[in-house]
Amino acid sequence: MSSVNTAPKSYLSAGQGLRSWIFTLDHKRIGLLYLMAMSTFFLSGMTLGFLMRLELIAPGPTIVSAQTYNSFFTLHGVIMIFLFVIPGLPAVFGNFMLPLMIGAKDVFFPRLNLLSWWLFITGACLAFASLLTGSGPPDTGWTFYAPYSLRTGTNVSLAVFGAFVLGFSSILTGLNFVTTIHRMRAPGMTWFRMPLFPWALYATGWVQVLATPILGITLLLVILERWLGLGLFNPEMGGDPILYQHLFWIYSHPAVYIMILPAMGAITEIIPVYARKTIFGYKAIAFSSVAIALLGYLVWAHHMFTSGMSDTARMIFSLLTFLVAIPSAIKVFNWVGTLYKGSIQIGTPFLYAMAFIFLFSVGGLTGLMQGALSINLRVHGTYFIVGHFHYVMFGGTAFAFFGSLHYWFPKMFGRMYNAKVANMAWAILFIGLNTLYFPMFILGWEGMPRRYYDYLPEFQTGNVISTVGSWILISGVLLMLGNLLMALLKGRHAEPNPWGGTTLEWTVSSPPPLENFEVTPVVTGGPYAYGRGDKQDD
Repeated sequence: MSSVNTAPKSYLSAGQGLRSWIFTLDHKRIGLLYLMAMSTFFLSGMTLGFLMRLELIAPGPTIVSAQTYNSFFTLHGVIMIFLFVIPGLPAVFGNFMLPLMIGAKDVFFPRLNLLSWWLFITGACLAFASLLTGSGPPDTGWTFYAPYSLRTGTNVSLAVFGAFVLGFSSILTGLNFVTTIHRMRAPGMTWFRMPLFPWALYATGWVQVLATPILGITLLLVILERWLGLGLFNPEMGGDPILYQHLFWIYSHPAVYIMILPAMGAITEIIPVYARKTIFGYKAIAFSSVAIALLGYLVWAHHMFTSGMSDTARMIFSLLTFLVAIPSAIKVFNWVGTLYKGSIQIGTPFLYAMAFIFLFSVGGLTGLMQGALSINLRVHGTYFIVGHFHYVMFGGTAFAFFGSLHYWFPKMFGRMYNAKVANMAWAILFIGLNTLYFPMFILGWEGMPRRYYDYLPEFQTGNVISTVGSWILISGVLLMLGNLLMALLKGRHAEPNPWGGTTLEWTVSSPPPLENFEVTPVVTGGPYAYGRGDKQDD
């Protein structure tokens, strides 16, 4: 690859003042706007999770009432899922890095990109407004299951409408990424010369475009049913609440891959840089991203094995659940294959990548256990599900988000962070996450139900361990964020390529120039060549 990487003015110094940011069309600034908003939302959701764990430290009432606890876990789920985990990696690092990685000056639709951010902020404000208006915060859980979501007197409609607006933001972002990848790759960048993070964003974009409208329609029907009494999901009026579950999970299981596919793509960028070795099985990883996106549409009903569906349907969805694990296993195999005989260098992003592989594997294997009907019928609706879900979402997506932030931080901000403090924060996070969530597998296997405000005395030991784990985890998060903030203020200036990466974003200055590339780069080979005799298929 060849590129001219000199530019006199970085995107950070191109314009000052609030107006220059909130009306910017620069993909890099929009990525940072998402980062600032999502950091705030993440801390809000983490605070609610902390309060939930405090309540569950002992049986009986502890710090809040049952109704308040129900509102806590609803808002914790809505904030973490819709405002951080689903949009996180695509909105922040997809926006910032995608044009740089494919040699483009911006995304294909810059104004649509800004509109996506405004819709995201509008949806978030509506969700938070449900706390302070109407008859009280929603208490349905983040899934808004009917018929309770139709009957409760809490402010469900506003929260649901907020999620509806957020869906439009997701659709527009996915459409923008798919179009950008099709139309704006640098000269010479064929599909199999493109880095694997854009491949993951491409597969994710199609899921966002095709699956999200189903959720939007479903949430709109909930609002109309609450206002007009349509009777679609309310059994008292001849409706079918199981229909709501089907419509919700037809989107929400593909949404798991909106969360995890970009995470996998980011991990795939980090590993070859720190292994100093061409990625093993480039095409297998690229095609597995597409396969995950396709198969992810077909497994939604494994969330509903206890809902009364036929044995035939349960067996089919159980089989499909096992099949969708194959492309994920291909990625793990290829990551490990890349490390084999590599010249491994230990750095903070690499530590997060290794933690991701371990934690995501735990989440994935416990997911396969739930795909087995005999196990699912025992653990469905228990804390086993909570443990599995958080190993995938926090141990997978959030750890990949943190690893990506440390990997691309020098490029985004032009500053270096304290590596020793960052490694210490990683260790605390890793210990805290396992202390918090692993006891939930045991609690669930012993029969403790999820979503409950109270529990039997025999479950207290596991809950105490989990609550202490939450304190450790929060300490790691605060240390990590504090270290990055100090880097922004006082960190030494970053070189253009501090990690020795070989993809195009590392050929420009840190932080990048306003127009990304003074001269459009010409791509002459694959993205992961390290000069050790490695060769990548084109």
